[in-house]
Amino acid sequence: MRSAFDRLRHAISFEVIALILVIPAGAILFDVPLHDFGVVGIVSATLATLWNLGYNVLFDLALQRLTGTTLKSRIVRVLHALAFEAGLLMVLLPFIAWYLGISLWDAFVLDIALAAFYLVYSYVFNLIYDTLFPLPEWSQEQAESA
Repeated sequence: MRSAFDRLRHAISFEVIALILVIPAGAILFDVPLHDFGVVGIVSATLATLWNLGYNVLFDLALQRLTGTTLKSRIVRVLHALAFEAGLLMVLLPFIAWYLGISLWDAFVLDIALAAFYLVYSYVFNLIYDTLFPLPEWSQEQAESA
């Protein structure tokens, strides 16, 4: 399993790169002032980082218990990303509606658009992260399954 340092590096790099991409694009796409979308982005990233840390520990513990490894197949990566975004949606929806002064429906549409971005981004980011920072156990497991 990943160390606390590795999980922290993962969570922070995930959110910083996402903010660089999503704040300007979201402000333009949803016709929201950049600073307002920036606040939504930063608060969302902070909540997502906290959720990310806890969620990934619990997911890895469950995966380890069920399969004996934390190595993720492509389908497990998709399920991982979907469950992460569903949990985050429940937390962010009321905040977005309140801060931007929009209806829950409008906040839902905005949040779904963000979730769609993050689903793709999460899959790609985690695939690249696992390639750059593989766990030693994965090399052995892949060799044994070949």
